[in-house]
Amino acid sequence: MERFVDRESELSRLRACYASDSPEMIVIFGRRRLGKTQLVQHSLTQRDDAVVYQATQTTPQVQLDEFVDAASDSFPGIEHIKQNWESLLGYLVEQGGIVVLDEFPYLIDADKSIPSVIQRLWDQRLQNTSGTLILVGSSISMMEEATLLGNSPLYGRFTEKIDLRQLGFAAAQEFFPESYTPEDRIFAWGVFGGVPYYLDGIDLEHDLGTVISDSLLSQQGYLHNEPEYVLRTELTEPNRYFAILKAIAAGNTTSNEIAQMVGIDGKQISTYTQKLERLRLIEREVPLTEEKARSRRGRYRILDPLFRFWFRFVYGNEDRYERLGDEAYEAVIEPELPDFVSSQFEVLCQDALPGLYPDKTFLDIGRWWYKEHEVDIVGFTTEGTMVVGECKFTNAPLDYSALASLEEHTEEIRWTPDSGGEVDKEYALFTRSGATQTVRKAVAKRDDVRLFGLTDITNNV
Repeated sequence: MERFVDRESELSRLRACYASDSPEMIVIFGRRRLGKTQLVQHSLTQRDDAVVYQATQTTPQVQLDEFVDAASDSFPGIEHIKQNWESLLGYLVEQGGIVVLDEFPYLIDADKSIPSVIQRLWDQRLQNTSGTLILVGSSISMMEEATLLGNSPLYGRFTEKIDLRQLGFAAAQEFFPESYTPEDRIFAWGVFGGVPYYLDGIDLEHDLGTVISDSLLSQQGYLHNEPEYVLRTELTEPNRYFAILKAIAAGNTTSNEIAQMVGIDGKQISTYTQKLERLRLIEREVPLTEEKARSRRGRYRILDPLFRFWFRFVYGNEDRYERLGDEAYEAVIEPELPDFVSSQFEVLCQDALPGLYPDKTFLDIGRWWYKEHEVDIVGFTTEGTMVVGECKFTNAPLDYSALASLEEHTEEIRWTPDSGGEVDKEYALFTRSGATQTVRKAVAKRDDVRLFGLTDITNNV
């Protein structure tokens, strides 16, 4: 069974619902491989009043029969209840039970009336009960249409919603061998991300090059076709979406750049990017000083490191790797890997900022850019301090020009603290390979400059 790691916040929310004296209806969604089923099962340990049914792609009658079989262990005699969803679910929830309908979209595929049946049941029979109904699904688009959008029969009826995302770096480290150095951990997380299924299925006891070769570059690899499989379960016409993701992975991050690369009219590109955003595959970033809805300087990035790796290095290159054989990683991937991981390193540094500055309360953390100016990390605090950072994930030590450039770019950032007054500025230098003596002298001399290595960063996420 897949290892269960972290998810303490989600477990706490679920168990609070189970302990409630009121009826609870919970929706849990998120793309495949994130551990939704494991989360529910873990939350139900030591409970004997739960029914967990994992729906299959079959006929409505077979689904009902399977559900009754699943429920009969905890609720003997349920086979005598009228065999329809309204009667069965109503009986179980009225008994104070916990009913989990996993792969809920499969039920809707078989019977489009299921959401309306649950709506009627919730409105007319369950308001004075203490039972819990949980709907779980991996098809984000169908789960939203069936449960969360304004035209859904179930809209507004959920008492708890869990949008499950990847594990953060701190939790993902539990999958890494103890022998891993901070650098090893950053490289592994920068490629495989925080999806439990990925981390649990690869053999991280080997060196990273071997792991990447065996799991991703090899056509028989554990994850070789994983992004394609996940995308084809969500997208009926995936070709344009694949092209867009490949364009973003190659560094084309604005709408115009993507449209030109893919060959789609710039006015139409938002239709595709918005769909990918809803699927949690990409996000649109804007400079920290701007409102997302109004900004015209948005940049897109792929959220899942493994998807980003796949579209940058694997998709469309299978024949090349087959020709190169065992030399593929060393010839193609290894020279570019530090640059590839560097963008994820920036994300890690952003996440570490509150831990590295425990005396400050951060209002917002992100990136900033304008024309030729760009700052990797910007954090605004309640104390009126702006913390700005430069991230260097290279083999060379960070030199003084990085600090000078950071100071220059920071002068262009316009921010007014809520309390008014002048902005205090502090400079954070994040480095993989240390810093030159000139930088170290500046850090020792100045109170407004700090230097952080990989251990500092990984210990504060």
